[in-house]
Amino acid sequence: MSRNTLSTFDCAAFLANAGLGRTIIELEPKETFFSQGDPANTLFYLQRGRAKLTVVSQTGKEATITLLSAGDFVGEESLASIPGLRLATASAVNTCAALKITRDEMTRVMHNEPSFADFFLKFMLTRSMRTQADLVDQLFNSSEKRLARILLLMAEFGMPGERDKFIPPISQETLAEMIGTTRSRVSFFMNRFRKLGFINYNGRIQVNKSLLNVVLLDQLPEHNSQKPLLPKLEAILKPVIPIIVKIVKPVVPIVAAIKRKLAIEATGD
Repeated sequence: MSRNTLSTFDCAAFLANAGLGRTIIELEPKETFFSQGDPANTLFYLQRGRAKLTVVSQTGKEATITLLSAGDFVGEESLASIPGLRLATASAVNTCAALKITRDEMTRVMHNEPSFADFFLKFMLTRSMRTQADLVDQLFNSSEKRLARILLLMAEFGMPGERDKFIPPISQETLAEMIGTTRSRVSFFMNRFRKLGFINYNGRIQVNKSLLNVVLLDQLPEHNSQKPLLPKLEAILKPVIPIIVKIVKPVVPIVAAIKRKLAIEATGD
């Protein structure tokens, strides 16, 4: 078989159509793709609509992790070498169409089709960068600025092509969960954004480009912004600290050696 034949795999066609190990499903708002604790043996490619990932703590508190749009994969933890259980619940925000792919079929096509493996790797890298940006946003930005960023992401500003500036229906409670504040604060910020001309809403929320100034240029009065509260920061940082320590630990002796060298040089001078 020639190299040209090997390079003709059509990723878009694969993700658009049902086939061996692939099924197209339709979900209505609030229906779930999978639930936290379910076996992780399939993943989904969102063809149309919006979805969200939520987690529930042992005390029963629910939090929204992220929002998903067409072109996103969800449930990629099923590709782990040792399949486990779902860590979150994925549910439809509005009417969705998705391609349900079995773990075996996804593994097969990634091994056999390098172009698809590259496509999936690019998605995972983008997802990883988004997750890191979310963490930085949560730790260092005010809740008002975090809300502005979430609204821009939902309106898909910065994505290629013309985008609809109306975001899908979402409650203020969900927005509050995503940015780590209360519904009343979200209501206050939304009213302020509307008065400043950043958004319009009358049934549906329309995000205007001027809201970018809040995130990129920090053009927003800060006296009414709510900075991240220390207890929330402690809760966020607690699981991350061991990872940071593990990363930093090998660097400490190097830094100490450099400091000693500088001290000796300074003494010599």
